[in-house]
Amino acid sequence: MRRALLPILAFCVGLLGITAAAFIMLKPESAPIGTPAVGGPFTLVNQDGRTVTEKDFKGATHLVFFGFTHCPDVCPTTLQQISDVLAALGPKGQAMKVAFVTVDPERDDPASLKTYLSSFDPRITGLTGTPEQIAATEKAFRAYARKVPDKNGDYVMEHTALVYVMDAQNRFLGALDLSRPPEQTAAELAKKI
Repeated sequence: MRRALLPILAFCVGLLGITAAAFIMLKPESAPIGTPAVGGPFTLVNQDGRTVTEKDFKGATHLVFFGFTHCPDVCPTTLQQISDVLAALGPKGQAMKVAFVTVDPERDDPASLKTYLSSFDPRITGLTGTPEQIAATEKAFRAYARKVPDKNGDYVMEHTALVYVMDAQNRFLGALDLSRPPEQTAAELAKKI
């Protein structure tokens, strides 16, 4: 009888161990899913020649957009859409800031950013820096930019056209949907302010 009981007992202990391991390995996560690691420290220069870091945007929900002043269509269109959303926010968006980070630091110095941004909402801050500073900022935001030569010996920049929504602690909340009328986008953004 003992000889028959020993294999059955060993089988039951093994089965219990396998069940416990399966439960631990296959148990659903109880912790909430975090947001992706987007954003981070940066040191750049604004359109007034002043050094700016991510800390200057801390304290209020803000937007970040990568582009360049020689952009023929996407950048001016997006900046106008952002300006329209800021206007639609009204008083709710008074503290809202926007960082327009150039992907073309060779041509976009503070003076050219200042001239370019004068056509858009004054809450949009133009940021430039050395190619290394810009590359580090692009990497922190998981943005893409690449110089593409054109037929005339000049170049354009391919780049990420996403408008990042960042919270007051500089954490990524998502992308701003500019495909809707500005009032709808503003209403959605107001929930995150």
